[in-house]
Amino acid sequence: MVGIGVRLSGGRLRSVPVWLVPATVTLLVTLVGLDTAQLWRDELATWSAATRGLGGLFRLAGTIDAATGPYYLFMHAWLASAGDSVAALRLPSALAMAATAGLTAVLGHRLWDTRVGTLAGLLFAVLPGTSRYGQEARPYALVSALAVLSTLLLVDALRRRTRRRWIGYAAATTALGLTHLVALTLLAAHAVAVLTTTIRADPATDADAEGRRDRPSDSGKWQSPAPGRVVGYWLAALVPVAVAVVPLALTAGGQRGRQLDWVDAARPGDLAALAGGVAQSGVVGGVLVGLAALGAARAGRRALLPLSSVLAPVLLLFLAGLVVPLWVPRYLVFVVPFGCLLAGAALTSVRLPAALAVVALAGLLGLPEQAALRRTHEWPRTATVDYRATAGIIAASRRPGDAVVYSPRDSWLFLDLGLRYHLGGRVPRDALLAEGQEGRGDLWAAECDRPAECLAGVDRVWLVLAGRSSDPLAAVPGAKGDALRDRFTVTEVWPRAGLTLALLTRHG
Repeated sequence: MVGIGVRLSGGRLRSVPVWLVPATVTLLVTLVGLDTAQLWRDELATWSAATRGLGGLFRLAGTIDAATGPYYLFMHAWLASAGDSVAALRLPSALAMAATAGLTAVLGHRLWDTRVGTLAGLLFAVLPGTSRYGQEARPYALVSALAVLSTLLLVDALRRRTRRRWIGYAAATTALGLTHLVALTLLAAHAVAVLTTTIRADPATDADAEGRRDRPSDSGKWQSPAPGRVVGYWLAALVPVAVAVVPLALTAGGQRGRQLDWVDAARPGDLAALAGGVAQSGVVGGVLVGLAALGAARAGRRALLPLSSVLAPVLLLFLAGLVVPLWVPRYLVFVVPFGCLLAGAALTSVRLPAALAVVALAGLLGLPEQAALRRTHEWPRTATVDYRATAGIIAASRRPGDAVVYSPRDSWLFLDLGLRYHLGGRVPRDALLAEGQEGRGDLWAAECDRPAECLAGVDRVWLVLAGRSSDPLAAVPGAKGDALRDRFTVTEVWPRAGLTLALLTRHG
């Protein structure tokens, strides 16, 4: 990343790398309240997977979560040295978002100039969605960084077609696909860039084209191929991507029924709501879309790559989601930096102070969402589950010999994981546990099929129930509920956000 002189009000105040200010601002914003909101259910899944042994991690990938397996493997290595605190779990995402902002600024400089890159990176920094996914122990921030890096390396490879640049592009794109399969829809935009470059290229304008096509120079440095060969080199760079990603995609495809059983088919209204979803604010998302549309209209041919990098993934995922339930707005967070590039291009039509004022206004408009996401990561926020408070009650009142029962055990709320994360070794004995998550290679444990026998000898049970209930025992279904009702009575109930905790004692 080259050093670029930043000019303000026509004067050179300081020569700094173009990426430095956006990356620094993004990191500072994202680190504010990094560990304030407790881990939500998806992050608990990350913690559960990443803290398993390698054997258990590979079993999980083969059973239900192959698509996220490479990310879990990365987090497994990270947590081994950093620990599993909330801040440690989220720090890689904060760093990745800072890298995304910096890379966005560099890409803006490559496609336009320093001013576009800086404004785009700063706009990205103040979006609530940047903080939201920069404070989440999930792969979306890393995907965003790799998406911009892959695109930047493609731009460099198309301008100076050396073997080293194509190898770098292949490596970044492989990492992108392994981190999130949906992000490979970005290749449609890359194809547009490659084909457009090939069509525009004219060998007659390249004074050195003849005599150096497809061969090394006397110095041994690989020289640029003829423009007509660019497509071939791009396709060759995608070979390692296919080799690495296709087996993963095939495995993940077979798991879709379990992994995405909560996703509905895409609807036309989903497109209208997308900007607000990825920006985590309807108002800020609207501002971003408006600026991006203006930038696309004014920037002409230079806007083609960032514009297609937004539209192609969105339309491809939406069309696929009409047939197969795949439409999840956060899967498209990686298109946001490209929208910011278009917005940055639009802001060059006004003087720098006015452009910075627009960026600041976008940040101010997003302040309510910035505050809200630091309270809870659940979406919608009314679905918050307070694992931490529930664990605190149990920790303060548990006795030796106590047991814990969860209802339901197989929900996406991960009630057992939430308590285990906050209580560690202080969790009461899991009376109905037959086989744990790691042994099953799953995100859910298996319970014994004879709950009455498994509860024998237990005098006190902590019942952790999803949702609010004034009669917790009546809300437990099936044989498990029968066994509890036959043997226990409710002593005390603690309603908490998203769940109900009840202390049961054996009938006298």
